[in-house]
Amino acid sequence: MPRPILDHIRIHQAIRDKVASHHADIVGEVEAAIAACDVVVVGMAQNPHCRRARSVLDRAGVPYRYLEYGSYLGQWRRRNALKMWTGWPTFPMVFVKGVLVGGASDVARLIANGELQRMLSTPA
Repeated sequence: MPRPILDHIRIHQAIRDKVASHHADIVGEVEAAIAACDVVVVGMAQNPHCRRARSVLDRAGVPYRYLEYGSYLGQWRRRNALKMWTGWPTFPMVFVKGVLVGGASDVARLIANGELQRMLSTPA
């Protein structure tokens, strides 16, 4: 089921470019990392869930690229652009072969049930 996104025709023409380019740099960085790496973790400093996601991947021996954007006290506006782009409300955001799989609990579940290895062994 596709998630609801405000259609561009419902955004006034005068602000469409502003909406489309809002912190496009951070989205571009994440998209580039996703294109280059099988597993990408997008997180923030001081967040225990981000540490947990990295820890479960480390224990499973899964290489990943980690991108960190600010902390609880900074860069929340930039991180908000990622939330708007993905529709995922929290950090970390874990991508496997370009697919958002969720956060720390979700990636731990995928490791435990073998799905992560299946995803990684399937050709793109």
